[in-house]
Amino acid sequence: MSDLHATPLQALHQSLGAKMVPFAGYSMPVQFPLGVKKEHEHTRRACGLFDVSHMGQVRIVGPEPARALETLVTADVVGLAVDGQRYALFTNSEGGILDDLMVVNHGESLYLVVNAACREQDIALLRTGLGSGHDVEVLDRGLLALQGPQATEGMRRLCPAACELRFMQHGRFEVMDQELWISRSGYTGEDGFEISVPSDATESLARWFLDQPEVEPVGLGARDSLRLEAGLCLYGHDIDETTTPVEASLPWAVGKTRRVGGEREAGFPGADRVLHQLQAKDHKRKRVGLIGEGRAPVREGAVLFDANDQEVGRVTSGGFGPSVASPIAMAYLSVEAAERGETVYAEVRGKRLPMVISAMPFVTASYYRG
Repeated sequence: MSDLHATPLQALHQSLGAKMVPFAGYSMPVQFPLGVKKEHEHTRRACGLFDVSHMGQVRIVGPEPARALETLVTADVVGLAVDGQRYALFTNSEGGILDDLMVVNHGESLYLVVNAACREQDIALLRTGLGSGHDVEVLDRGLLALQGPQATEGMRRLCPAACELRFMQHGRFEVMDQELWISRSGYTGEDGFEISVPSDATESLARWFLDQPEVEPVGLGARDSLRLEAGLCLYGHDIDETTTPVEASLPWAVGKTRRVGGEREAGFPGADRVLHQLQAKDHKRKRVGLIGEGRAPVREGAVLFDANDQEVGRVTSGGFGPSVASPIAMAYLSVEAAERGETVYAEVRGKRLPMVISAMPFVTASYYRG
């Protein structure tokens, strides 16, 4: 794995006995000695610390950066309050999703967090799409995620003011002689914080958190099962260039001001198709949740059939949900077959396993809204 990038926590992961794997061009911990299942359960019960430093952190500076960014994304960025955070989607000319990202209004600039696998293409898109009047700065900062019902206990010892943040709020705080950028959201369905820290201070901050009694290190394996239970998409699996926000069951990612009749209607790539689907509801497929029986997991790629043996869709993410105690999955089904409560059948090693179309998330979200 010598040709892979390393996060600032590479040495720490190895000292903790992590199993390292290639992921999005980085060497990343897939699990620690505790094991994926116990890491998952500990995060749901107490608090897990995740290294997400592989993700791209970008700052946009220039005249009216929010208006400029709206030419590339579906979200209402202009209406985002200072220190507010919003989920957004880059789209292509057909309305397909190029990436999903978080946008923070820093007042004088915008701060973006993009997926590691799409990082280079996203930066190129921003530099081309925003034009020479805007500076797109790639930041050299580490990024940690502190997730779980006891996350506030650790954060309160470090930075009490950050505990005043509500879901999808962001703040900048002086801690340990460093400026920490802290948001409150989460990719697990639990309350928690994302902490952006200068690269050379990342390891000392991570070690501080790991010294707290409620915190355990958590790898990519549990991160994936946690986000699946939370019904959250993984780019390149549940969303990609072939899926629109409407097909992906993400209509809320298209801001009201960007919709037909809105103050800044359309204006993003592929808007004609996306806004048509929002109004006409004539898309042919949609993302749904599935819950299975027994314990046999249904993995990505499994073909789905209806009771008449007709192929109706395909699983995009799947596994066993430790908190649900059942196999769970996300899939795209034809709209006609996607009625909640109906049963479809996943083909796994020559067998057809029944799965019930269900609501998502599979677990109750615990985000802190104040």
